[in-house]
Amino acid sequence: MNYLLSQGPIPLRRLSKRALGLMLAHTLVFAFSFFIAFFTRNDFQIDGQWLAIYTASVGGVIFLKTVVFYVLGQCHVSWRRVAFGDLTNLLWASTLSMLVLAAIDGLLLSTGRFPFVPRVPRSVILLDWAATILLIGGIRALWRSFHEELRPLFSGQPARAALILGANQTGEMIARNLMTTSQNPYYIVGFLDDDVTLHNSRFAGIDVLGPIDRAGVEVARRQVDDVLIQSGMLTGKRFRRIFDECTEAGATVKVLPAIDELLGSDGRDPSHVKLRSVEIKDLLRREPVKLDNSAVRRLVEGRTVMVTGAGGSIGSEICRQVLRYEPRRLLLVERGENALFLVEQEFSRLDPRPPFEPLIADIGDEERMDQIMTIYKPEVVFHAAAHKHVPMMEWNPAEAIKNNSLGTRLLARLADKHGVREFVSISTDKAVQPTSVMGCSKLIAERYVQAFSKESKTRFIVVRFGNVLGSNGSVVPTFQEQIRRGGPITITHPDIERYFMMIPEASQLVLQAAAMGLGGEIFVLDMGESLKIVDLARDLIALSGLGEDDIEIEFTGLRPGEKLYEELYFDDERRVGTSHPKVFCAMHRPAELADVEALLDELLEVIDEPPGVVRARLRDLVPEYGNDPREQSNA
Repeated sequence: MNYLLSQGPIPLRRLSKRALGLMLAHTLVFAFSFFIAFFTRNDFQIDGQWLAIYTASVGGVIFLKTVVFYVLGQCHVSWRRVAFGDLTNLLWASTLSMLVLAAIDGLLLSTGRFPFVPRVPRSVILLDWAATILLIGGIRALWRSFHEELRPLFSGQPARAALILGANQTGEMIARNLMTTSQNPYYIVGFLDDDVTLHNSRFAGIDVLGPIDRAGVEVARRQVDDVLIQSGMLTGKRFRRIFDECTEAGATVKVLPAIDELLGSDGRDPSHVKLRSVEIKDLLRREPVKLDNSAVRRLVEGRTVMVTGAGGSIGSEICRQVLRYEPRRLLLVERGENALFLVEQEFSRLDPRPPFEPLIADIGDEERMDQIMTIYKPEVVFHAAAHKHVPMMEWNPAEAIKNNSLGTRLLARLADKHGVREFVSISTDKAVQPTSVMGCSKLIAERYVQAFSKESKTRFIVVRFGNVLGSNGSVVPTFQEQIRRGGPITITHPDIERYFMMIPEASQLVLQAAAMGLGGEIFVLDMGESLKIVDLARDLIALSGLGEDDIEIEFTGLRPGEKLYEELYFDDERRVGTSHPKVFCAMHRPAELADVEALLDELLEVIDEPPGVVRARLRDLVPEYGNDPREQSNA
């Protein structure tokens, strides 16, 4: 009874045609279970005495039990999706029905006021309770078993043998869906899981065959057609090894949706749970980020947060992450109208609609940015706006300096003027030993922010990291488009390599670094191992179902400002660990603010000069800016 009371008011459900059919089915079971109770109580003998009592009372019993089962929702349970919780609810509904019948018999019929209604033996009421549970529970279980295990055998379509990696809740949900869908019937040969306590046991009625690393062996041994890997379960390196082993053994590797994707789908229709092909992000996936949520929440919750470059890949993802921590208001600052429109539409569809303001603005426009800060008074600023394309900035060096260097200086000054509490500037590994205008402009921005932090009450923090996978204009979408057109894939050099990170991971770690910063730090995110671009191209070709003979890889030579490999630290920087294993601090002596101010003022003097003049002055002023042998031809 405590269980029933804990459920709160019980809503009366609409009596649909399907619910009416289930109700009628229940009445037949009630009549039969009541008969079985009498039959069992009388040693499986039929005689006129108890048969008369049964005939006179069965109508009332069916009515009472039907009302109880309907009110408790038992006439709306999907027999194809019956779960343990449904069987528990069946137990409570049957128990309540038994108590009602016993109460009527003991409190009303025992008084003799209703002589025309025969009393039912209490042993029959108890036996009827047991029979009801066994019959209805058994019918539901058999019905589900038929749909999951027997019906696919008679569907007329050949069932594919599948091996699922991960014996957990997600794996069970997917297994049930795959076995019941008629569109693509599957036969699940077993699970693989690293939990040794599950080995050689059965999970959800399916054998757990061993650890995940046996995938290739089990594929060959059991002639598996498809290996199903849960999204985000394996690191990129391990995923790549499993993928290669299973593919070589003759199986197709597919990715199962993660649990949050399943929760967002319509559980009533298994066809909504879609398997997908392996994507490059699966092969590059790293260990999941574990955030200090309490620290990030203290940074964001109840505050006005401004994100510049909010329409970009990193900026928009920072906005998504910030919204998780319930800011008082989120300011989306972006100068690209179309990019801002897409983010605004995405956030407007959220229910409830979060408090945000889409603001078209250029961070180099002092009057507009001052107006925004005066009106909205942001307390936290994430500065992600930047020109980032290396060759484009070689052709337009003045624009890189205007936006990346001077724009950052302007924004930092306004943050100090308006009392912003935290200012987080997003930097890049290309700022380390830069050979490009873009990298040099970001190095200047780093130095200005760090130097200015010594003069301001605002906590200025720099976060430096490498490439993010799938960002606008990055190498992966470019390669995918070249594969779609039949090739060739163009790579500048066979030895070129880069660090890669997923966009959500980078954005989460930016928030983590911001929450840890005291002011003046340069935080560097752990980018893992660098990856050769040619290997990335070969992976994309393989994932497209093609071979290297089908898509040519063409090497075109390094572009202006491009390096063979990127670095995350200067030689004079000391890498220091922090409280988070994926965030480090680059310790070195910060520049003097007066020196960086003077450097920017000198660049202002040549900002309207030809590109060659701007690059030459940049090289004179920034000793770390490496010499480019193609400078003469590009001037």
